[in-house]
Amino acid sequence: MAMKQIYLDFNASTPVAPEVARAMRPFLSGCFGNPSSQHWAGAGAKTAVEAARAQVAALLGCAPDEIVFTSGGSESNNHALKGAFFAHRSRGGHIITTAIEHPAVLKPCSFLEALGAEVTCLPVDRTGRVDPAAVHNAITGRTILVSVMHANNEVGTIQPLREIAAITRQRGILFHTDAAQSVGKIPVNAAELGVDLLSVAGHKLYAPKGVGALYIRKGVKLEPLVHGAGHESGQRAGTENVILDVALGAACELAAAWIGKPRIQELRDRFWEMLQQAFDERVVLNGHPTERLPNTLNVSFIGQTGSDILAQMENVAASTGSACHAGQTTISPVLAAMGCSQEAGMGAIRFSLGRTTTLSELKSVVGLLRRIVRDGKT
Repeated sequence: MAMKQIYLDFNASTPVAPEVARAMRPFLSGCFGNPSSQHWAGAGAKTAVEAARAQVAALLGCAPDEIVFTSGGSESNNHALKGAFFAHRSRGGHIITTAIEHPAVLKPCSFLEALGAEVTCLPVDRTGRVDPAAVHNAITGRTILVSVMHANNEVGTIQPLREIAAITRQRGILFHTDAAQSVGKIPVNAAELGVDLLSVAGHKLYAPKGVGALYIRKGVKLEPLVHGAGHESGQRAGTENVILDVALGAACELAAAWIGKPRIQELRDRFWEMLQQAFDERVVLNGHPTERLPNTLNVSFIGQTGSDILAQMENVAASTGSACHAGQTTISPVLAAMGCSQEAGMGAIRFSLGRTTTLSELKSVVGLLRRIVRDGKT
C-alpha cells in the first residue's frame, strides 16, 4: 500500500487555512467595486480592505495606517531596501545586512550597489546569530539602513532584534527586518522589536501566495517602489487586491490564536529526540538550540547527502535548503556562513512543521530515515 503523503515544508509555503478561504469566498462573486471609487459599488470593497489592514496591524502591534499591502515578502523587502536608499541616499549610501539573509534582501542590495550603495554583509556565529556588537562596529557616518531578518528560513535561528534596534535608534539609522518566517509563529510586535520597517509574506502564515505587507513606522520616509496613483497612502500604486488583502487579514487574525501554543514545538522536540535515538552522533542540529522558530528542525546526516535521502522519500515533502534555491548540489550558503563543514552541510535537511502535523507522521518519517540512512539502503 502506498505511503501517505506527509508535508514537512511549512517554511516553504503553507496551505490556505479553511477560515481564510471562507473569508475570501464572498469576494469571488460580490463586492467587485474599486475601493478607490466614491460610489456605492466601491464602499464595501473599501471597508473590507481597511478591516483587513486593521487585522494585520493588530497582529503586529501597530496602527493600521502603518500597514501597506504588497504582493508578498519579496516585494516588501524590495520596497524597504530600495525605498530607504532612494529616500535617504543624500545622507549616505551605506547599508548593513547579514550573510544569511534571504535572496529577496541580498539581491536588492546587490542591485543598489550598482547604483552606488555600499553594502556590508556581517558574519554570523555557528548557531546562525549575528552579534549586535558587530552591527555597532560596522556603522559609519554614511550608514542609512540596517536590515537583519527576524528568523532564518533554513535553520530557524531568531536574531537579537531588540539589541540591534537600540543601536540603530541611538544613531538615527533605519532598521528593517524580514519577518516572513516569524510572523504567525512567534510574537512579532513591531514597536517592542524597535524596528522601523518589517516585511510580511502571506503564504508563510496560511494565506494565499501573492499577498504580503510592509510595516512602515509612522514618520519614516520611503520612496515608493511602484509609482502611479496614490493608493496605500501614496506608498504603492495600483488598485487594491481586495480578495487577497482580506485573506491576509483573516490569516493574521487566525494566527493570533495559535501563537504561544506549545503543541508544534513539542512535536518538533519529540521529532528531534526520535532522530537522536535512531542515529546517535550521526545526526547533528543546525541552528540555535533554543533561540529558534518553534516549528523548525534543520539537521545534518553525517556522511550522507540530503538531496539523495529526500529523493528516496518521495511521499515526504521537506527541503535541503530554502525553497527559493532548492535543488542545488552545493552546501547551502546559510550553512556555509555558519561555518558548517562540507560533509555536514551536504547532509542537511530542513523539516518544518505546521498546524496539521501529527506525531504519527513524524514517527513514519523517522522509520523511513532509519531504513534509508541507518541501514544503508541508499
